[in-house]
Amino acid sequence: MSDNKQIAKEILEAVGGNDNIISAAHCATRLRLMIKDKEKIDQEKVENISKVKGAFFNSGQYQIILGTGTVNRIYEEVIKLGVSGRTKSEQSSEAAKSGNAFQRAVRTFGDVFVPIIPALVATGLFMGLRGLVMQEQILALFGLSPDNISDNFILFTQVLTDTAFVFLPALVAWSTFRVFGGTPLIGLVLGLMLVSPSLPNA
Repeated sequence: MSDNKQIAKEILEAVGGNDNIISAAHCATRLRLMIKDKEKIDQEKVENISKVKGAFFNSGQYQIILGTGTVNRIYEEVIKLGVSGRTKSEQSSEAAKSGNAFQRAVRTFGDVFVPIIPALVATGLFMGLRGLVMQEQILALFGLSPDNISDNFILFTQVLTDTAFVFLPALVAWSTFRVFGGTPLIGLVLGLMLVSPSLPNA
């Protein structure tokens, strides 16, 4: 028996057996399982299985981190052991339908905003950094004052830090169309309409 087949068997046993698994899928590094009863999962046992680097619930899926390459081979063994296979997108659709109305609403809300967070965090950090270097005390360390700062420097840093926030409606519209199955490009165009300079200032 190959190591991967043994690991697949141990994973199935630790999550409550085949009867507790609705379907299996995988991404680049994680085995994704749709589970019927979370209470049947032995978390400690799962995490102690060879090659498993961690496991957690996310977006209605029990995700087991196995690593690039390894996950493909173990997924194949899981399917051979009788678990129903799905693509990542098919399983994400299944997960979106699970849980009560409130859980589905929260999950959908998260799916819309999570992809936008990195852009907001990055520009927020740049905004904080700009605010720091513009402080009189900091400038004084270099023998400068706010009057010595070039208007072009202020303009370019404002573009860097403010763009994501100014065009936030466009980002939200793009992500919303992506989550609900629309054409993201149309969502982006509609979002840009909301921040069009032709509209009256709110």
